Amino acid sequence: MLDTLSPSSVLEVLKPVQDPELRKSLVDLNMIRNVEIDGGTVRFTLVLTTPACPLRQFIVEDCERVVKTLPGVEAVVVDVTAETPQQKALPDRQRIDGVKNILAISSGKGGVGKSTIAVNVAVALAQAGARVGLIDADIYGPNAPTMLGLEGANVTVQQGAEGEVLKPAFNHGVKLVSMGFLIDKDQPVIWRGPMLNGVIRQFLYQVQWGDLDYLIVDMPPGTGDAQLTMAQAVPMAGAVIVTTPQTVALLDARRGLKMFQQLGVPVLGIVENMSYFIPPDLPDKQYDIFGSAGGEKTAQELQVPLLGCIPLEIPLREGGDRGLPIVVAEPESASAKALTAIAQQIAAKVSIAALA
Repeated sequence: MLDTLSPSSVLEVLKPVQDPELRKSLVDLNMIRNVEIDGGTVRFTLVLTTPACPLRQFIVEDCERVVKTLPGVEAVVVDVTAETPQQKALPDRQRIDGVKNILAISSGKGGVGKSTIAVNVAVALAQAGARVGLIDADIYGPNAPTMLGLEGANVTVQQGAEGEVLKPAFNHGVKLVSMGFLIDKDQPVIWRGPMLNGVIRQFLYQVQWGDLDYLIVDMPPGTGDAQLTMAQAVPMAGAVIVTTPQTVALLDARRGLKMFQQLGVPVLGIVENMSYFIPPDLPDKQYDIFGSAGGEKTAQELQVPLLGCIPLEIPLREGGDRGLPIVVAEPESASAKALTAIAQQIAAKVSIAALA
């Protein structure tokens, strides 16, 4: 180790400090930059692999601790920023310009809260500082506009260099496209597979997404045309499977999970929604309405991570109905904290895969 206080000595002492997820040196990963010495003050930039890093504070404290061991150091200032890595390209799948990572939020059956998870994960990532888009690919039941407070929003079609492009709606830090913007409120979508395939591709390639760290896709339930289109059209960073603890939901979740694996899409993990009910008048009570530990057991059997369990709370439903996601409306609630932690887990796993 160098004896004099200098940028070189700071980098040298930081070499043993590792990113806990990647298990590699921060210095070797070029995550420590712009080292400056001003008297006894050491200042540098820590560049994380995602704004939603769940171990951010731990890494900062680890860096501060080792730098303070250098002679002459009186204070350490760590400026934290993030550069989200881009998912690896696949030769037979077309990237979306400016979009780094595409994630599917899917479920084997309807009614398990998949859209609630997709919307809140998207908003939680945006709250952390990420640039986020959301495709409501549930063409037959487009609910994301309502949940994001964008029901009745005006979206415009503009002429781009390669034809017409759709300008997405925006709220709570998230860009959104949905079939709900293109049809009347009570109008049913009565389409066969090829038309569904076409509109999903339009949402992917004919939208002014700009630069995004994450493009979340709220998939329709099941294992049909929409899932095939997504898996075969674009390089996907991964899929998240949403279920409840109920046996019938878990059976369908297993099928959905196996489908993505067969299509070569990494499964990031399982989210168990409606894990238990918290009554508003008895906040210390929990009732296992749909059973218990089903998601954990299934995750263990299929050897995928359980990303988190979300309780059923009345404000969670109310927020979705009035366009104010729970992570915005009541961030200190049990469900909001669970959803934020899940968003962080997803972001961490995406970064690990991209840098592996």
